[in-house]
Amino acid sequence: MRPDKESYTMTMRFSRLPFATISALTVLSALAACGGGQKARPKADLAASKITTIGVNSYLWRASLETLSFIPLLQTDSNGGVIVTDWYANPNAAGERMKLTVSILDQDLRADALRVAASRQVMQGGQWIDAPVKAATVQKLEEIILTKARDLRRMTINES
Repeated sequence: MRPDKESYTMTMRFSRLPFATISALTVLSALAACGGGQKARPKADLAASKITTIGVNSYLWRASLETLSFIPLLQTDSNGGVIVTDWYANPNAAGERMKLTVSILDQDLRADALRVAASRQVMQGGQWIDAPVKAATVQKLEEIILTKARDLRRMTINES
């Protein structure tokens, strides 16, 4: 049996196309056949604990910036997850100043994804002298940032 002229012409046209083009057309036609139903697409989980439109977890990043908003910032790197403050002197504690570095270490909203380092200086004899920082100070600051990050995530869930 001899094929008709029309099918022979179509076969010849497709035989001239590169294999990749034919494969792409096959895949596209198969995908087009799927899904034509009335089901809505599932919404993305905007409140996931791993939001990374920047290099680090955005809840931790925003919470850190909000928590440190009263202190002048020297450096912020959202891709590296580092915030460095300038020296801050509390008006209620004359002769003392603090400098903070917040590091966000992961893309997940977890307690171990946050590290705060603090430096403290006291004025003695007209000069700033390094002084120890209480461990509770750093822990309290980490706790405040984590709580604020969790609250931001909860607010995002409630908005959805």
